[in-house]
Amino acid sequence: MDGGTAVVTVRQWTGHSVRLLRTDALRLSIRKFADQLGISDRAVSNWEAGGEAKVPSPEIQAILDTALAQAPDDAKTRFAEALGLHSTALTTAVGIEVDSHKFLPVFIGAECAQRLRADMTHHTEDAWLHSSAAQVEHAAAECTLHVFACGVAVFHLVEPHTPASLTELAVWRYRSYAADLPWAKAKIRDLLGEDHTGLPNPEYVLSLYWLASGPWTGSQYDTALRLLSTPSVLVDRGAAGGPAPLDGEVEEKLLATGFDHPDIVSFGVRGISAGYAGWSGVAYAAVAPERALTVDELVACELTVQALWCFTGQIQQMIEDGQDPSMPSEYGWRFLRAAHSRLTTARAQETAQHVLMREAIMKTSGLDERLRAAQDALREGVS
Repeated sequence: MDGGTAVVTVRQWTGHSVRLLRTDALRLSIRKFADQLGISDRAVSNWEAGGEAKVPSPEIQAILDTALAQAPDDAKTRFAEALGLHSTALTTAVGIEVDSHKFLPVFIGAECAQRLRADMTHHTEDAWLHSSAAQVEHAAAECTLHVFACGVAVFHLVEPHTPASLTELAVWRYRSYAADLPWAKAKIRDLLGEDHTGLPNPEYVLSLYWLASGPWTGSQYDTALRLLSTPSVLVDRGAAGGPAPLDGEVEEKLLATGFDHPDIVSFGVRGISAGYAGWSGVAYAAVAPERALTVDELVACELTVQALWCFTGQIQQMIEDGQDPSMPSEYGWRFLRAAHSRLTTARAQETAQHVLMREAIMKTSGLDERLRAAQDALREGVS
């Protein structure tokens, strides 16, 4: 192929991609293909018969990776075309392409929220968590301000990145948050147009990484997503001068040996998506985009979680300040009871992927417990 050597990678081999490698790329019979791999032709037949649902073992995944890497360039090109990849994408090695989504919530109170929403033109149709949205200027990101009627404002910042490594992205995350938090504080006070020095500071931050591409194959791909959801393991946050990258060998070792953490929850669906939720955020990759979750669905869930986390945090702060917690009657304990039910109960129209996503984010964020505690506190206040 003109323009360079074709580079094609497969995140996870399935019976479907095995068949494409054999028939479209290498143009081999089942017997000759099996001989080349050093396995039985019956195993190849079983994989191909299973289609997308059949995923070979990790050992076989590695054998298939090697077979593809050693294939002639014209075979790699045919394989890429069979997978639906554009030939221009094959002239150079695949790099990291990721969209960063940040969420910066701040409690402003129902009265201020009503005033801001009055000047906004985009309103949600959700019957229980009313909100409005408007674009806000930010120096480096596309920013949307979501204002919820219950009294929470959430800045949603979106920035595309092509970092040289996961460590580079992790360091950027911590350093940029250090600038974005005071920016959000100043912006919300400017938008309210009055002296609101008593407002809480934006403080709880959560990232969503939408991974478009990466150079990893096999199990390394899933390890990379786990690292995206828990970036602290790649950064020295106590370094003089601010967060600094750990030695590059740390990332290489973790990718080679695997990385997991008890607080990371998977919500991907084999053959469709890979998704992980951790305390620091969510990382997601659509393997089969037509069947996977969309970025809008992930963002909608995160916005709801962020708004309610901030809302319940305000109630907790009142308690810690020695006050009897109170909220407008329409956002009292019954409101929180309804919120808890909606976030923890599967709906008839939901897919299994939506349920898994919501359960993973609820578990890792700790919102379930916070909703219960805030609901009890407000109920006690009116008893």
